[in-house]
This record gives sequence, structure tokens and C-alpha cells, in this order.
Amino acid sequence: MSVKKPAKAASKTTHHTTAKPAKRPAIPAALAQARGVKDWKDAARWLKTRGIEDIECITPDLAGVPRGKMMPTSKFTSNTSLALPSALYRHTISGGYPDESGNFRYEPRDSDLKLVPDLSTLSNVPWESDPTAQVICDVVGSDGREIAYTPRNVLKRVIALYAEKGWKPVVAPEIEFYLVAQNGDPDLPLTPPVGRSGRPIVAGQAYSIAGINEFDELIDDIYHFSEGQGLEIDTLIHEEGPAQLEINLRHGDPLELADQVFFFKRTIREAAVKHGTFATFMAKPMQNQPGSAMHIHQSVIDIETGRNVFSLENGEPSPEFFHFIGGMQKYVPATLVMMAPYVNSYRRLTPDMACPVNTAWGYDNRTTAFRIPVSDAQARRVENRLPSSDANPYLALAASLACGYLGIENMVDPSAPTADTANEGDIDLPRGLLEALALLENETALQPVLSSEFINLYAGVKKGEFETFMEVISPWEREFLLLNV
Repeated sequence: MSVKKPAKAASKTTHHTTAKPAKRPAIPAALAQARGVKDWKDAARWLKTRGIEDIECITPDLAGVPRGKMMPTSKFTSNTSLALPSALYRHTISGGYPDESGNFRYEPRDSDLKLVPDLSTLSNVPWESDPTAQVICDVVGSDGREIAYTPRNVLKRVIALYAEKGWKPVVAPEIEFYLVAQNGDPDLPLTPPVGRSGRPIVAGQAYSIAGINEFDELIDDIYHFSEGQGLEIDTLIHEEGPAQLEINLRHGDPLELADQVFFFKRTIREAAVKHGTFATFMAKPMQNQPGSAMHIHQSVIDIETGRNVFSLENGEPSPEFFHFIGGMQKYVPATLVMMAPYVNSYRRLTPDMACPVNTAWGYDNRTTAFRIPVSDAQARRVENRLPSSDANPYLALAASLACGYLGIENMVDPSAPTADTANEGDIDLPRGLLEALALLENETALQPVLSSEFINLYAGVKKGEFETFMEVISPWEREFLLLNV
């Protein structure tokens, strides 16, 4: 650390004084925060204060990929109308457009959908060389009504059901991901990166501080980029896989936390590329290594009293707590395709890989799908350990909260909690994408909660992705079928 030298003493013969530099006007509190403003007037001042030249107006598609438009700041603040084609929500992760099937249809005119910026999400894009901002947009039709099948609106619909009961769900996501060596050939397996020690990272480094230190500069950039966007990281740890990390976010409003995960994924990828590596949120990026999850801690607060609905006044668990668990057990298999959305996702959900394989629940039992962490009565919560990190955070949160809501609404009783190892037995969850999709389409209780419009569109896109996957011949097929059948 450099030490600042003391200023030279003024000469005794000096009779003039140096003028003090004029103080910059203080930035109002409403403009000083890194993320979010109240209205368009504050938005214009916020952008001007930071010298922002361009702004990215983005929204998540079904996969959670940022889509949108970039424009000069002057155009953004001049009440410009933003629009995207409706077909944007009907293409697959590979960019293809599936055939119409079942209840899946294209909008005949492929008409425009309007983007409405949510100014509470306005923030810097700290990795850009030119001053750039970003804002998440809601999607509405030409009549101003929210489009039911867009991911942010699916989550808002579920949150509204809780609000009708005077409740507010609270969530805290935990996101696992891998750092991998840059790979330009998709036919080649992914490999762990080389850390600062100059050696490839190996597995078995769970909670290792040395494992985190291997990527000190990259992690520093994740923190700096996050701070520049007003994103709060609670903790960061090294997980079991080689260069597998986990970021835990502070608990809060589901929509705000989904926005944060949406931003975080982009942030982590950008930091990784800056340091010559890739960050991947694939559920199972490497064979024989643990998969990556997005665990979701969930509780429900009474809006008027602030009391945790899962606890009685005497601190004991409430009926709503048990019904929430019962709803998770009953309905999560039908929404699993929203938490495990790709063919690769089901490679993670296998025995002996430190992930759930059924709908068991238990107290402080990490082998169950639904774990109840040790806590006091006000912090009583249910951790859903089934979602994988490849899931769209808006849809995963919507699905998980919808299942708990239906459990409370229909007073579903859970099974007995298990104190045994629960992930070594038979799998009683869908084993593949099409099986999971069929459960979603056939569960009538989910239609009014998630909207039939969303379910029909989501099913069509997922079927299209599966057909694309079936066109690919895998190394396993070439190895064992080529000369043996």
C-alpha cells in the first residue's frame, strides 16, 4: 500500500491563498443508489448523473435468455415505444421454431409485443467500456394487458394469488455453476480450468477457501460487477465439483430475486470471459461430476402483521406449513419440467450424486427434495432442492410457489418426514423431458394458477427442443452400437 506524502509547508512570505475547489452538488438519495429509480423523471436524472450513453432494454425469454433492444439514452427517455415480435416466445433454445402441435399455436400475424421498462431494475452494465445501463422490461399486448405466457408475468400471477390471501412469499435462491476451460468444439467434453496455481482444478474441494482463491481475480470482478448493479451476494462457496461454485442471495421478494438471478447469470458469464474461462449453468456439464442446482428457500409472510405464516404464535409449525410441504410433494412432479427444463437436466437427478430423486422431506436432511433448515419460528422455511441451475429463475420460482400455494389452498397433508438417507432408492420423479412435460399438461389444478396459455406454449417449445435433441447422434451410440448391433 502506498503512503501519501505530507504536503509541503507554505512559505512564510506567501501572502495569497489557494482557492478551494468548488464542491460538487450532492447526489440526491433517490439517484445515489446503484439500482432502481421511482419514475421517469428520476430515470433521466439518474442516467445523466452517470453519463450513460446507451441503455439495454431487456426481458427474459422462456429459457431466461436476455432479449431486447439497445438504444441511445436520449431516445430511451423520450417516451419511445419498444416492441418485439410475439414469435420470440415460441422458439427453442437452439433458435428453431417447432411445428404446431396439440394446443401449441403461432400467433397468425406475429404481432408486436410491447416492452414496458420496470424502472426499479435500472442499473449500470459495469463490464461495458462505454457508460451503459440496463433495465428489465415487462411485456404487454397492444391493448396494454400483460401477456400471460411471458416468464416475468407467470411469476407475477402466482405472487398475486398469495396477495389475495394477504400474504407475501419470501425466497432466497442458491445458484451453483461451473467454471470450465474455454471450449470451441461442442463435440469435445468440457474440462476444468487452470487456476492461479497453474494446475487444473480437481474435484472434492467442497467449502475449500483455497479452491475459491484459485480464482481470486475472477471472483473479485464478480463482486465488483455485482456491487455496480446493486446486487447483494450473501455468501460464496466452492462446491464439490472441480471449479464448481455457489452463490447465495439474500432473501426477499420473489420477483426481485428472480431479477437478481437473471442479472447474476449474465454477470458471472461476463466476469468469466474476461478472465479467459467459461461459466456454465448447465445442470450436468461434466460426466461423473455433481450437477448444478438452484436451491430455493421459501417462506410466507402475513402482510399485515409481518408474521411468518409457517409458524403459530407459540412458535410451533402451523397447518399452512405442513400443507405447503404437502403441496410440494403432490404438485412438484407436474412442474418439474419448469425446474429441470432440458434433456440435460435429468442427467443431474440420479442416485448417489448428492441430489434428490424423489419427493421426500425432512428436517435438516440434505438428501431430501424438501429440506427444513434449522431455524427459529420467524425464519421457518422450506428449501426446494430439486430445481437445476439451468432453469429460468422466473419459471422455477413460479412453479415452486404455485405448488406450495395449491397445497395450502387444497389442504394437502404431507407424508411423514424422513430422517434416513432419501436419495439412494428408487427414483419416483420423471426420468426425462417428455415424461415431465406430460405431467404438466395433464395436471388440471395448475391451469388456472400458471395459465393454460403459458402451459400450452411451453409444452410446444419443449417438444420442439426434444425433437432437435433426437437429431443428434451421441458418442455413447457410436461407441456401443456402431460395431455391436
